[in-house]
Amino acid sequence: FDVVVTENMFGDILSDEAGVLSGSLGLLPSASLGAARRGLYEPVHGSAPDIAGQGIANPVGAILSAALLLRHSLGLEAEAVAVEHAVAGAFADGARTADLATPGERTLSTEEMTAAVIARLAGET
Repeated sequence: FDVVVTENMFGDILSDEAGVLSGSLGLLPSASLGAARRGLYEPVHGSAPDIAGQGIANPVGAILSAALLLRHSLGLEAEAVAVEHAVAGAFADGARTADLATPGERTLSTEEMTAAVIARLAGET
């Protein structure tokens, strides 16, 4: 499914299950959409206070949430696609945070992963 409409508790359960399928909750964006293009955008994992400030959070869910904001609230489809392609390009270049890396693979900090996506978005790689 591309869109699932449900009440909050069941939606939370489904989003956690989707996180298992994708390999990490850190990858998943979310949007709670209202009328007149209003929305609340956040990564599925929420604020993750247990790892705050450690530089180990996967920023991709937050970055892709920004892409959803561009698309659904601001009507900027081309810009949303550019962000999504930048994320895919960073992954294609081998960028991985610890939650996605295989044993022995180099891992990036939150800041480094964000920089890898920004570099792709800016056309630097």
